[in-house]
Amino acid sequence: MAQESESGPKQTPLHALHQELGGKIVPFAGYALPVQYPAGIMAEHSQARTAAALFDVSHMGQVRLDGADRVAALEALLPAEIAKLAEGRQRYSFFTNDQGGILDDLMISNQGDWLFLVVNAACKDADIAHMKANLKGDVRLTVLADRALIALQGPQAATVLARLAPGAETLRFMDCKPLDVDGIACLVSRAGYTGEDGYEISVPADKAEALARRLLAEPETAPAGLGARDSLRLEAGLCLYGHDIDTGTGPIEADLAWAIQKRRREEGGFPGAAIIQKHLAEGPPRRRVGLLPEGRAPMREGTLLKDAAGNDIGHVTSGGFGPSVGAPVAMGYVTADHAAEGTALQAEVRGKLLPCRVAALPFVKHNYYRG
Repeated sequence: MAQESESGPKQTPLHALHQELGGKIVPFAGYALPVQYPAGIMAEHSQARTAAALFDVSHMGQVRLDGADRVAALEALLPAEIAKLAEGRQRYSFFTNDQGGILDDLMISNQGDWLFLVVNAACKDADIAHMKANLKGDVRLTVLADRALIALQGPQAATVLARLAPGAETLRFMDCKPLDVDGIACLVSRAGYTGEDGYEISVPADKAEALARRLLAEPETAPAGLGARDSLRLEAGLCLYGHDIDTGTGPIEADLAWAIQKRRREEGGFPGAAIIQKHLAEGPPRRRVGLLPEGRAPMREGTLLKDAAGNDIGHVTSGGFGPSVGAPVAMGYVTADHAAEGTALQAEVRGKLLPCRVAALPFVKHNYYRG
């Protein structure tokens, strides 16, 4: 749920709390959100890597699909296997277009007689319109506008949440189940976008601030903003929609083949299937790779990448300083013949060519809890 401010971006149900905590508010995807708190991005990043960090992700879209045809109808719009997704489990996927590009990436969970979807804030209106126009048969779409979304991320997240929701510690990575959290009926997934263990908690909007305060009262927990969320996901090698993936990017070149299950690879039946199947069989012309610059100068989004002879072979899509790595890190696309780990490249930074090399992703090992 979001409230319209009189001028400018929408506010989430935690807006007053962000202000109280000293959050530096910036516009992001149409919302007013904290980029950082007084502790700073480096401290907030470290908090998520070592203890527990609390993020407001209420700007994301939450959608419910009901109806007898909900699974088949959704499978017609994306390449994930939903029919065999067990109750209480969640899966990452993406809507595709007829050219095999990515309209948005999203999370889907099976809640028994309904599906729960979480889509990106910047794309949610377009995603909802896309589904309303293209979901066929007996399907009912409900936008869950009266809910907030809180992410509790870090190695101490399970310890913290178990105090408020006994049993939370038994969830496995990508479980998504109803839980009472401090007496509030929530839908809790063991997932997140930091590379760390943690949870995303869908909570009624009118209970969100009380729950956030309760979580922040635990000694292991501190608030974190958009800046740390971005540095964490970059170190974890995770794509940001509109930067690392978009309508002109296919899932195979984005290194997301793992999110297309065997039946869907073989049968197709989703927009752009023929192009995606061709990339699966023959390889795409370019690939998303990790990049490690030599020296301390970061390579930002849009930086041109060249081979040893000075030919343009790609560009950076996300880049910055990796606090856990202790050095600049980046991701980008290069031609397939330059995508091997260790390949020496040059980056054009402020008119100078700086050496860098292709590196394996993620930069920091994922710490998901698989039970």
